[in-house]
Amino acid sequence: MNELLFPHEPTIRLGVFAGIFAVMALWELAAPRRHQKIGRLTRWPGNLGVVAVDTILVRLLFPTAAVGVALLAEARGWGLLALVPAPDWLAVLASVVLLDLAIYLQHRLFHAVPMFWRLHRMHHADLELDVTSGIRFHPVEIVLSMVIKLGVVAALGAPAVAVLVFEVLLNASSMFNHSNVRLPQSLDRVLRWVLVTPDMHRVHHSIVRRETDSNFGFNLPWWDRLFATYRAQPEAGHLGMTIGIPQFRDPGELRLDRMLLQPLRADDRATSDDHKPTN
Repeated sequence: MNELLFPHEPTIRLGVFAGIFAVMALWELAAPRRHQKIGRLTRWPGNLGVVAVDTILVRLLFPTAAVGVALLAEARGWGLLALVPAPDWLAVLASVVLLDLAIYLQHRLFHAVPMFWRLHRMHHADLELDVTSGIRFHPVEIVLSMVIKLGVVAALGAPAVAVLVFEVLLNASSMFNHSNVRLPQSLDRVLRWVLVTPDMHRVHHSIVRRETDSNFGFNLPWWDRLFATYRAQPEAGHLGMTIGIPQFRDPGELRLDRMLLQPLRADDRATSDDHKPTN
């Protein structure tokens, strides 16, 4: 199966990405959750530009990506799962769940450590939230995240198919839960027990610090409940809340060059007691 999977890995990723992106972008037009004062023409060039930079950088630095490391670990018998015999389906399921836990913990780390927050805050500096926000990450953060992911994949000995499934799911769920789409409240209440919904994750992008430091999950919602970082709703409500962080409120900061230089700017969380790390 790996011989069939690996050559088509980039095509699978691109196909799922394009499909989910198109669906969410059209859904946002048909049923938006919030009125956006700053439109797509202002925000999308920078957001999509950084995605292009990220993609090129990852392919240059990690040509085989995490799937390649999984194949190497499997061939050499590395990792926890190599020591614990399990059916293939269970190994895949366990790997997907444990990789999701690793991403949750990494996300909390990038909020708690000032050096990492300088990189991650570019993701939070978007002044509106939509499908492109879910793929807007600083290139240096993407590289660090990939290094962490490669280490986790090798330590687990995760099957290559599990790694591909996880990465496709993570990318798709990130675009979904960042999207500006309206779901019936009854459906949202049910979905957020098994999946991070847009209303659940939107709280994480609030300008209010205690709300920013909640709802860290990207895919599975269980970790926030388990580790007491879950917050059901923003205090100002979804229509009244302010998206972003206090430091970068000028729409000019949405330009690609300004986004890439944001980590070099002063740390906003060191300027007042309200912005000191809480984790």
